[in-house]
Amino acid sequence: MRISTQTLYESGGARISDLQSSVVQTQQQIATGRRILTPSDDPVAAARVLDVSQSQSVNTQYGLNRQTATSALGLVDGTLSGVSDLLLNVKSTVVSAENGTLSDTQRADIAAQLKSNLTSLLGLANTRDAQGNYMFSGYQTSTPAFVQTATGAQYQGDQGQQLLQVDSSRQMAVNTPGQTIFQGGGQDIFQTLTSLVNLLQTPGAPNPATLNGLSNNVDLALNNLMSVRASVGSRMQELDSLNSVGSNRDLQYSQTLSGLQDLDYAKAATLLSQQQTTLQAAQQSFVKISGLSLFNYL
Repeated sequence: MRISTQTLYESGGARISDLQSSVVQTQQQIATGRRILTPSDDPVAAARVLDVSQSQSVNTQYGLNRQTATSALGLVDGTLSGVSDLLLNVKSTVVSAENGTLSDTQRADIAAQLKSNLTSLLGLANTRDAQGNYMFSGYQTSTPAFVQTATGAQYQGDQGQQLLQVDSSRQMAVNTPGQTIFQGGGQDIFQTLTSLVNLLQTPGAPNPATLNGLSNNVDLALNNLMSVRASVGSRMQELDSLNSVGSNRDLQYSQTLSGLQDLDYAKAATLLSQQQTTLQAAQQSFVKISGLSLFNYL
């Protein structure tokens, strides 16, 4: 069977083109460090890479959400620590006011101190976060949580809980409504402080039973605050655990992706050398064959 000169050129050129494409692909693999450059290189592995990459991206977002949650809860806990210190000071002051030998002037001084404590407590209750949102107003973050009244303070927020998806099956509240903190546990600390101020400003020794009842309310406020802080602390500990799980999961995803798409440089270098040698031989052969004519055989 005769092979025409055109066919000879076409087959030789196609062979060289295929070899050149193989060399270029291997060079690109070495340059990128990736075995899979296009899905057609390995459709099954490419599909798996896409699936694992998406899972890793979601896991990364959970990690970012946990950072946000940790920051928010840390700010809440720090503020509640200040509230705790203030209430302990109030308790100590109230105990000193139970001394029956105090004069009206001394009780008035104590009342002034408690009034200052009340102002400070309202300030803590209306704390804002870094974005300027009121932390203890529930969903009503643009509204101060409390406004002072003649009998104490009125809550202006709601019971909304701001939830963040911190893992695939876990949504976590990153706030605590102010009403739960300052008016929960069977007491209203603003009302208690206002009553204490009014009681101690009134001339004459206060009714011991009344003063004792208000002192007990301060204890209830401290106990309630302790429960709230325990809840916040528990959530922060859970976030630490979830961070550990998330980090391990991310490592597994990275290892899986590496196994699917990372290039074996040693094998790739050997393959490239072989491909270049084959290409060079094919080119030389093509040049020799294409240079032949009928006169070579006469």
